[in-house]
Parts: sequence; structure tokens; C-alpha cells
Amino acid sequence: MTLLVSFALRNQIYLGFIVQWHFFCVYSCVLQCIHLFTSCFRGSDLKSRLQRRSSQSPNTERLSPEEIILWSQSLERLLASKYGMTTFQAFLKSEFSDENIEFWLICQDYKKIKSSFRLSSRAKKIYKTYIEAEAPKEINIDHKTRDLIRRNVKTPTTVCFDEAQWIVYRLMEKDSYPRFLRSNIYRTLLDSASDYIKV
Repeated sequence: MTLLVSFALRNQIYLGFIVQWHFFCVYSCVLQCIHLFTSCFRGSDLKSRLQRRSSQSPNTERLSPEEIILWSQSLERLLASKYGMTTFQAFLKSEFSDENIEFWLICQDYKKIKSSFRLSSRAKKIYKTYIEAEAPKEINIDHKTRDLIRRNVKTPTTVCFDEAQWIVYRLMEKDSYPRFLRSNIYRTLLDSASDYIKV
């Protein structure tokens, strides 16, 4: 009897290991496929942030299936997760609509700047890249907000992009985030996570 219990327990542990390995492989493959797809079309345009994050091993970071399930609760939870952010950004890159998440991330980094000189130079760069009319990665904000930022950039503070960042966040929450949850990328990860939890 003891031998049978021991054998059953070993089989259960082995099965759990196989499912866990499958789960990590699925996540890694999804990101690699997206990375390959976007590289073919936008090779030199990919940002180093995504490249660094995508190259990290899921085994090292210990991504949990529960974390993937939590991504569906809110955009805030998704963006708070390193892997969630990477996957969401990769999804938007695959749709060639990543300017909003790029702007949001840059604003997060911008708020941490302490040097007034760096603050000024970075503010001008952000304005020219994302805010001004016909900017290379112009975000969708109203004329009033755009004009307010144009004035604020002359004497920039850490909060001068806050209004635009909030508008962009709301746009992602209403449009990009629901599309992400319905995407094959997320559904594949969610199915793998559910299979892992069942074991």
C-alpha cells in the first residue's frame, strides 16, 4: 500500500513538473514569436526596453500562473506586473499601435528625474516625439491639453505631462486593454495557466 501511495505521489509530482515546464515554454514561445514578427517589420525601431525584458528567462523571474490570471482584473494590475507589461507591450507592437504605452512608460521614467537640466532636455524630447502636431509618434489628446503642455514645457516640472498620461491611460483602458484580453496571445497564456492550476 505504501509503495502504491509513493508511486502515485511521484507521478503527481512528475506531472506537475511537466505542466509547469509546458506553461513556461508557452509564455516564452509567445513572446519570441511576437518579437520575431515585429522584428521583421520594424527591426531597427524596436525599443531596448522590450528587448531587455523579452530576453529574460521566465524560469529566473518565476512567473506564476496566478499572476497571468490577475492581469484580467484591471489594466493597473497588468501594468504593475513586469511580465504583464512586457506581454502587453509586445501585443501592441504586433498591432503597430504601441505609441500610447511607450508614452506612458516614458512619463513614468520622466517623473523620477531629479536634475533640472535633464528634466528640461527630456521634456523637450518627449514633446517633439509624442505631443506636437505631426510628431513621429503623436498620441491622441485634445487640443487644450496639447496647448497646455506646449506652454508647460518651457518651464518643465515632473508633472507637466500628467494630464496627457492620464488621457492615454484611459484610452488604453477602454480600447487596447480589452483587445489584449481577447487576443490569441493572452488566451493562450491563460489556457496554459488554467491547466497548470488544475494539476
